[in-house]
Amino acid sequence: MTETSTHLEATASAYAAIADLYADLTRNALDDFPLDRAVLAAFAELVRAAGPGPVAELGCGPGYLTAHLRDLGLDAFGVDLTPAMIDLARAAYPDLRFEVGSMDALDLADDTLRAVVSWYSVIHTPPEELPAYFAEFRRVIAPGGHLLLGFFEAEDGPLTPFDHKVTTAYRWPIDDLAELARKAGFTEVGRMLREPGEGERFRRGHLLMRQG
Repeated sequence: MTETSTHLEATASAYAAIADLYADLTRNALDDFPLDRAVLAAFAELVRAAGPGPVAELGCGPGYLTAHLRDLGLDAFGVDLTPAMIDLARAAYPDLRFEVGSMDALDLADDTLRAVVSWYSVIHTPPEELPAYFAEFRRVIAPGGHLLLGFFEAEDGPLTPFDHKVTTAYRWPIDDLAELARKAGFTEVGRMLREPGEGERFRRGHLLMRQG
C-alpha cells in the first residue's frame, strides 16, 4: 500500500464523521432510479456471460450496492477507505466480504478480478491523480473484464469542482472521463446520461468499459 495522500485522509475523515447518516440516506438509493438499475443489470449480464470470478465494488461505503450486485448474481465484495463504513457494511450484510483499503493501491494480485464497479467513488479524486486510479483498475481486472463508472456529469461544461457537502467533488465531462479510461487501456462499451431526479442537483453519468 502506498502512503495515503492528503486528500484521501480528508475524504476518509469526512465520511467517518457522517457514516451513520450516510448509511441511512443511501440504504434505498436505487429504488427511485430505474435507469441506474438498468445500467447495473446490463453490467451484471455482461460480467456473468464472461464466466465466474470476483467483482469488487471500490468505495463501497455502507455496502448497499455491493449487496445489489450480489442479488444480480455476481460474486461481489466491497472495499472502502473508511473503517466506519466497512463496520456498517459488515453489520448490514454479514454474508458479504468487506475490506478496508484504498482504490489507488489495492491489496490484490494482477488480473484478479472479473470486474470493478466505481459508483460515485472517484468523484473526490483530484483530476491530476485520477490516471493512477485507472491504472490500478486495469492492473487488477483480468483481460476482457469490465469497469463500470458512476459519476456527476458536467452537462456540456468543463471539469468543475463543487461542494458535495461531505467534501469537495468534481463534475466530469463524460468524453473527458472516457478518454482517461481509454488511455489506461480500457475500451468503451456504452454510456448513459441521466438528468437529475427529484432532490438531485446534477446530471448523472455512467460509463461501461472493457479492459483491453
